Amino acid sequence: MARRRKNRMPERIDNVTITSLADKGFCVGKTPEGMTVFVEDVAPGDVVDVRPFRKKKKVLFTAPLRFIERSTERVEPFCQHFGVCGGCKWQHFAYTGQLREKERMVHDAFQRIGKVEVDEWQPILGSKQIQYYRNKLEFGCANRRWLPTEEVGTDISNEEPVIGFHKAGAYDKLIQIEHCHLQHGPSNELRNGLRALATELGIEFFDMRERTGLLRQMMVRTTTTGECMLVIAFYSDERETINRFLDAALARFGEEITSLFYCINPKINEYLMDLEMVPYAGPAYVTERLGHVSFRIGPKSFFQTNTAQAENLYAITREFAGLTGEENVYDLYTGIGSIALYVAGMCRQVVGIEEIAPAIEDARENARLNGVGNGVFYAGDVRNILTPEFAERHGKPDVLITDPPRAGMHPKVVEMLLQLAPPKIVYVSCNPATQARDLAALGEKYVVRRARPVDMFPHTSHIENVVMLTLRNL
Repeated sequence: MARRRKNRMPERIDNVTITSLADKGFCVGKTPEGMTVFVEDVAPGDVVDVRPFRKKKKVLFTAPLRFIERSTERVEPFCQHFGVCGGCKWQHFAYTGQLREKERMVHDAFQRIGKVEVDEWQPILGSKQIQYYRNKLEFGCANRRWLPTEEVGTDISNEEPVIGFHKAGAYDKLIQIEHCHLQHGPSNELRNGLRALATELGIEFFDMRERTGLLRQMMVRTTTTGECMLVIAFYSDERETINRFLDAALARFGEEITSLFYCINPKINEYLMDLEMVPYAGPAYVTERLGHVSFRIGPKSFFQTNTAQAENLYAITREFAGLTGEENVYDLYTGIGSIALYVAGMCRQVVGIEEIAPAIEDARENARLNGVGNGVFYAGDVRNILTPEFAERHGKPDVLITDPPRAGMHPKVVEMLLQLAPPKIVYVSCNPATQARDLAALGEKYVVRRARPVDMFPHTSHIENVVMLTLRNL
């Protein structure tokens, strides 16, 4: 007799009430018995019967079988690719509800992960633009497109060139994007126009399985100043064909393209930032403005992708810093010096540290461009550069600003902050979970006085959060 499988998933769970949004397009649902499940393609307020399809660490991931009730906060998705494309997972849920859920996520992370108390929670700051808010997008290129369910088994062929996004969770399935509602400027025109141009010229599109073909990726940067940078990635260095294609692109779209680069990507992965960027036409940068500061942005520069909301984020950071003009400010993970240069005019000195050397070169150039003479910038790992000797050489910080990557600060950096004990820390984070973890460690000496979430990415689960800490004896 065959043994019964342990922990076998049920075939169906009925009457699940969707209570809140979660990560990666899922929502949290509760059964009548109080069991928690994760459900895709639903919205808070829905009541559904679901089908489990995966179990991970005793948690069930499910899909809706039948809708019993639909949320009153549901709205009509604005994008024709919604539900297929991996982006904008929440566009079927009212933006007011999105903001409420994101605010809850930050509060939950602080309470559950860090057990962090906050003296003053300020309300989440939503984005005025909830479409066309991004200044940078990357697209994949392929020689065949992913077929939606309704086209499978028909005589419709997938053998056609594609420039678009990957289907969620599928590295080798690319969706042809006709119109993307994320990026302003000529992004849609360039993507569709270059696809047509490459087809006309007989340029081979990349085959993600066989690893053949030439045209592989495309990155578009646009600015609020009306400039546009285009980067084309090719699979191999077929110089004559590359030049022919890029010359044709300039002839057809030259009025839209401020700066044109290309690179060769023969790797397995699609990461571009470790590749040599070859300038082909125009300046080596585009120019963007955040309030009173101008930034020159190169093809590898990290810059906040929601320009308008970035200005609000930095304004909150500067407000929390409470600068009077006399402070010595440290800016950790400074990138191209965005925050450092934004606050430089209101402090005595700003010292920036960033691991990526080309970003520090950008920071120094941006300081020169803006006439900032009180900023110094260092390239290297923050945990190696920020030492007692460094602080002795540059003066102890009165205010320390930190804006680390999603992984948060390294434990050695947290230890050094406790040792240096600046009177005030302003912590900007794109991951409230790791921020809460770091704040719990800093709680040895610090109190969180103020916190404010900022929504940089509408229709996604991502959220930024700014907190201000002071020493306990202050």
